[in-house]
Amino acid sequence: MKIGEYNELTLLRFTAPGAYLGDEEDNDVLLPGKYLTDDMELDEKVTVFLYKDSEDRIVATTEQPFITLNQFAFLKVKEVNAFGAFLDWGLEKDLMVPFKEQNQLMEEGKYYLVTLRVDELTDRLYATTKVNRYFDLCTDEEMINQEVELLIGDTTDLGVKVIVNQKYSGIIYRNDVSKQVRRGSNSKGYIYNIREDGKVDVRFEKAGFEKFDLAAEAVLTKLKSDKVIYLSDKSDPDEIREIMQMSKKTFKQAIGKLYKAKVITLTENSIELID
Repeated sequence: MKIGEYNELTLLRFTAPGAYLGDEEDNDVLLPGKYLTDDMELDEKVTVFLYKDSEDRIVATTEQPFITLNQFAFLKVKEVNAFGAFLDWGLEKDLMVPFKEQNQLMEEGKYYLVTLRVDELTDRLYATTKVNRYFDLCTDEEMINQEVELLIGDTTDLGVKVIVNQKYSGIIYRNDVSKQVRRGSNSKGYIYNIREDGKVDVRFEKAGFEKFDLAAEAVLTKLKSDKVIYLSDKSDPDEIREIMQMSKKTFKQAIGKLYKAKVITLTENSIELID
């Protein structure tokens, strides 16, 4: 049985406190009664998340935590006491960040980027804000221009920090931030460069001609809905990002392609479909 992860276990027996689930190595764990449903039957497979309760016993739950083992997430501090900071991670027992695992003293009510780890000596789960040591180095050139999952991080002078596929540290440079983003949200993106230090450069759009095809389709879709887009190649980049969710460079390439194809007409301050 692996704590901090989802486990598929077999329902062995029902008891007053709940039901006991077991694995193939004859280990068992209690699933408290409040998580049981009427359709559960003996010998069926049940997927549960395992963690330790306040008495340091392994316990199962059908609730879904906001983070699982070795993943990264932005979590809210519920309480700070003499032992450390305690995070809301969607489960009954809060998740602790010991003081030694805090880059800076954490404050109640604020959100922090953490990763979930297990202490090999005590077999207890804990979170840490010292995340940089846990990123993998990206070396797979085949990932370039492939779609990846992004966890949006902090905004800096260079751009927006991201975590790629829950493994790699990356950045979307300021000039490539083509839509509004919120820290802690998830998005799709594309790696376009892998640096020597194993970090990656990311964009929201796919590189090359295919990117502009997607952008042109987005412009057409909006025109079919709104009839007119009150933008031009002279429009402010922030206004383009707000309305079209793309960078000014991508927008200009898209309308240029549509104009050459005689699909749209351009005025000084608007775009319209050709009837």
